[in-house]
Amino acid sequence: MDRRDFIKSSGILVGASTLDMPDYSMDAKKKIKVGLIGCGGRGTGAAFQALNADPDVEIVALADIFQAQLDTALASLMEAHKERVKVSDKRKYVGFDAYQKLINSDVDVVLLATPPCFRPDHLAAAVKKGKHVFCEKPMAVDIPGVLKVREAVQLAKDKKLNIVSGFCFRYTNPNRELAKLIHGGAIGDIYSISTFRLGGELTEKVRQPQWDDLTYQLYNWFYYQRYSGDIIVEQTVHSIDFMNWMLNRGLPKAVSGTGGRQSRPWDKYGNVFDHFAIEFDYGDGVKGYHFGRQQNGTQSRNSVEAIGTKGAMNVSVLSKYEITGQNPWKFAGKTDNMYQTQHNELFAAIKNKQVINDGDFMADSTLLGIWAREAAYSGKIISLDEIQNSTKVYGPSADEYSWQMEIDKALIPRPGLASS
Repeated sequence: MDRRDFIKSSGILVGASTLDMPDYSMDAKKKIKVGLIGCGGRGTGAAFQALNADPDVEIVALADIFQAQLDTALASLMEAHKERVKVSDKRKYVGFDAYQKLINSDVDVVLLATPPCFRPDHLAAAVKKGKHVFCEKPMAVDIPGVLKVREAVQLAKDKKLNIVSGFCFRYTNPNRELAKLIHGGAIGDIYSISTFRLGGELTEKVRQPQWDDLTYQLYNWFYYQRYSGDIIVEQTVHSIDFMNWMLNRGLPKAVSGTGGRQSRPWDKYGNVFDHFAIEFDYGDGVKGYHFGRQQNGTQSRNSVEAIGTKGAMNVSVLSKYEITGQNPWKFAGKTDNMYQTQHNELFAAIKNKQVINDGDFMADSTLLGIWAREAAYSGKIISLDEIQNSTKVYGPSADEYSWQMEIDKALIPRPGLASS
């Protein structure tokens, strides 16, 4: 992919005017101060990738609700990059308000890697303060959260701030080459596309004697609707994002599907499903299908397959990328580390006074995951208008969290039963 195609596909706005507004770009020789909000495994990984992206990056602030997680992340970062990890005691922010303290500091870039229930408010606060953002997926767990994200995205555009999303499939060479070919008509008009994200269960963090119920839930947030949005929003949404990217048709007209909880016990491991099967109806006979599963002892699969009027696309993520039919093609290049590429491009854009804004597609893909979940939970066909006008919230705003708050007591959904 040449530079022009890269700029077009990744959302870079080049040469944007900065008249009558603050200049949030960086001097090419200046150190780039980075703060991490959410010091778990994914957040720590993002901090390493930021450090590897540019020698001028410094990690100067950390924030988490748990002191232990912050300490573990800091020790890991210091061991590898002691000279560029400059987190003083006063820059170690702990608690539910830690995110705001970090954002109010003099960091240039914020890495958002908390559970997704916090993402809309954290993103809005970061953009309001003029920070460039790496924003892990998903962006919200409900539609009111998506609306907050869209508002923050527009403000970031107005301020010429970078937002790079955690939808990493869009940041790897084979997928980008494939997208260019598919959008150029290599398999003609797509009329069916299916995605599979099948794997095992996530590992429970065993309850410690000193933990209360809320602490246990927040350490195991991926098991709870309030914090994760369920597996289709938190994890398998990657595949749904890939589907919508390849189709390049905007949002579907309606979504229906099913799901449930077969393998996990009903009296443990929260209130999320362990499988989903969803149909996305794009109109004009075009359908997208998604199958997601987290069940131990089952066969794994991570694939995207599309059928068009001139051929077919077949992707096994990280191993096979090919087109068959009238315009056959196989990816023969070098596969990059998509997680690292995200940060390489973010910090290059900042230094080169360019802007990457993934905001529109990251909000759309998050909406698709939420839409699919609601269809499965309810057992109903849900139209685009219905989901966009949803006012259902799954939990409090970030500023309403406290250690005295009620835990997530939502029941495991049972479609068709009013008591679920």
